[in-house]
Amino acid sequence: MLNVHNLSVSFMGSDLFSGITFTLNKGDRVGLIGKNGAGKSTLLKVLSKDMESSRGTMAFDKEVRIGFLRQDIDFVAGRTILEEAYEAFEEIKETEKKLDQINEQLATRTDYESEAYAQLIIDFTELTERFELLGGYNYQGDTEKILQGLGFQREDFNKLTDTFSGGWRMRIELAKLLLQKNDLLLLDEPTNHLDIESIIWLENFLKSYPGAIVLVSHDKMFLDNVTNRTIEISLGQIYDYKKPYSQFLLLRNEIKEKQLQAQKNQEKEIKQKQQLIDKFRAKASKASMAQSLIKQLDKVERIQVDQDDLATMNIRFSISKQPGKVVVEAENMSKSYGDKQVLENVDLLIERNSKIAFVGQNGQGKSTLAKMMVGEIPFEGYLKLGHNVEIGYFAQNQSEYLPPEKTVLEIMEETATDNNRMHVRDMLGAFLFSGDAVDKKAKVLSGGERNRLALCKLLLSPFNVLIMDEPTNHLDIASKNVLKEALKQFNGTLIVVSHDREFLQGLTSTVYGFKDKVIKEYLGDIDYFLEQHQMESLREAEKKTVVNGEKNSSKTQVHQLSKGRDKDLRKLKNKLSKTESQITDLEEEISKIDLELAQNYDQVSAQPNFFETYKRKKHQLETLLTEWESIENKIANFS
Repeated sequence: MLNVHNLSVSFMGSDLFSGITFTLNKGDRVGLIGKNGAGKSTLLKVLSKDMESSRGTMAFDKEVRIGFLRQDIDFVAGRTILEEAYEAFEEIKETEKKLDQINEQLATRTDYESEAYAQLIIDFTELTERFELLGGYNYQGDTEKILQGLGFQREDFNKLTDTFSGGWRMRIELAKLLLQKNDLLLLDEPTNHLDIESIIWLENFLKSYPGAIVLVSHDKMFLDNVTNRTIEISLGQIYDYKKPYSQFLLLRNEIKEKQLQAQKNQEKEIKQKQQLIDKFRAKASKASMAQSLIKQLDKVERIQVDQDDLATMNIRFSISKQPGKVVVEAENMSKSYGDKQVLENVDLLIERNSKIAFVGQNGQGKSTLAKMMVGEIPFEGYLKLGHNVEIGYFAQNQSEYLPPEKTVLEIMEETATDNNRMHVRDMLGAFLFSGDAVDKKAKVLSGGERNRLALCKLLLSPFNVLIMDEPTNHLDIASKNVLKEALKQFNGTLIVVSHDREFLQGLTSTVYGFKDKVIKEYLGDIDYFLEQHQMESLREAEKKTVVNGEKNSSKTQVHQLSKGRDKDLRKLKNKLSKTESQITDLEEEISKIDLELAQNYDQVSAQPNFFETYKRKKHQLETLLTEWESIENKIANFS
């Protein structure tokens, strides 16, 4: 289907990747992975013929049809969703138009015996056969089926594409590609704007896709479920294995370990021969042997170990000032979009240093509530920010607001204040923008690079409450991990909207579940939330399908947080936090005493009332542990 040989792409005098060679065959479902900026999107553009390579060749089979899902989409204004989706059927629509024209002539003309009329009959028959062969009688039904699979409702079909967000427009473009039945499908981060149910639908669709697929994604589960081959771009080279992502990682590590061992053995042999050469060189009688060994060493092909790109972001989120105890207080908040009620009579109280995850299916109000809290959209009800609260907000489409014609450095300098302008270049370096990279225009940055720049820009403004809506979109796996660690070290209040269980694990201590216009609080991490729902993953939590009669009872199970219940929960949480702090202090004291005893038993134990004090601390610790367990049980009863 496609042979790529010695392909290279250069920017500003340096190679992005060099000497890449691989073959794509029918049935290959390739996961194209690598760090942000490694060249994944660029390679897709070269394969789609959107841009030319600097060197190398590509040989396609005859009449190979290529479909490319780009990150940047430009629709013609004024079309409905259905009209835009029907653009996938260019030949069918053209044939349909010709058939309509012939039908009109056949209905109005009366020269039935003429040659021209007979030719119209022949043309109509041929076009009808062609129309049927192209699937003309099925394309409308196929379009509706795929649009619904990607999350659109039937009532959305006749709405203009202009009225939908970038994420939904991406779904329309994806629907067009899937309808075209291309031989080679190139997908650049197709899951970024999909909810879980749509991701699962897309997985099933792609697994049975008859052509070849090359997809860029940082969703490990999606890669494992769809791909049968992995190509990694790292430091300008590729590593190609016929394994899905997780198996690729294991195999790649095994190969690297073998390379290291082989290299170690080779270096040992080379060292031994070099010692013999040095020894024989000094003796005339052994000079010929030394020359022979030198020739042997010259012929040895040195074993190379695959190199990994270990460069990572260096992020640190600092709080601007200490806020009051309550950072957000809200009552009876509601939000509608036209006739659609998203949130209804929501009460909310968020205290300082809370770490909260917003989870739930798309369209249930997670991003909407985040926008209400930062004052981005109007709503009904009451919301008040606490004393000294300063909010930092990372929107789901944050990177889309970067001016495309401005450089990385210009964007940062425009946002900087007099206090931090001198540190802009250092900050950019910490986010992997160094050297000439700061002079790149925003429009040429990859999705991951734009996200990194948006994160860096966020740090220029002061905040003590951080609200992040899907911050991991476009970020490579290494960058996700760095971001997670930075957020774990953040000493302020954190609210994260995400459907990535792995990212949320260990990051938040409270989960707000969004469903049926209301919110339910779970006092535990994401694993506790899933355990309460008897689920293995957020995929199950976000599916629309309801089991065991849950749908009928959801309105009674999911209820709003009343003020009285909030108050009781806060008391228990405060008591639990205080008890945990006391336990930690006591454990440190006892540990310190144990260490002193081990180092100097006689002197320490001779102190007055030493053992009485020591036993009392031990008893206090046991009492506190029992109390802690009791409080935990009481909190669990609220869920």
